Amino acid sequence: MSPAPMERAQSNRHRRELANFAMRHQKKTIKLGRTAEHRKALLANQVCSLIEHQRIRTTLAKAKAVRPLAEKMVTLGKKGSIHARRTAFAVLRQKDAVKKLFDEIAPRTADRNGGYTRIMKLGQRKSDAAPVAYLEWVDAATILDQEIDEAAEKKARKSKKEGEQASGAEKKSKKAATAAA
Repeated sequence: MSPAPMERAQSNRHRRELANFAMRHQKKTIKLGRTAEHRKALLANQVCSLIEHQRIRTTLAKAKAVRPLAEKMVTLGKKGSIHARRTAFAVLRQKDAVKKLFDEIAPRTADRNGGYTRIMKLGQRKSDAAPVAYLEWVDAATILDQEIDEAAEKKARKSKKEGEQASGAEKKSKKAATAAA
């Protein structure tokens, strides 16, 4: 005997509900709520910003999406061939970023076998409570420290120079005061 129409409808509905909770096997693309072209441009721009600034602040989902692309670009940079350079340019579409990638970032990571980036969670954004994170190069801390040291040295030189100028002005004012007296 066949099941009653009502029982058949319930079992079909149950199957549909189970289908909604199916696992995402072999679906690696993080869509980010964008079309394919928009997503591709966004990721390329994020990687270019990462190359230029050494660290970017973005949402956690975008950071997780950008990371594999950034790692692939560094791997291309380590190869160093013309073909690798053209492939990187085809993805990133910014000559300056490709040049910096191949000339500075890839040689820095020559001894590493992957794991070139790090994601540091920062908590939630105040406006919309989106989880925010830093995406940075693993060796960026040393570069940022060097830049801070250089800036401190420059500031010290500038203050020393201003101090010398001020002492020179004091000497002139003393000479003028003694000459007037």
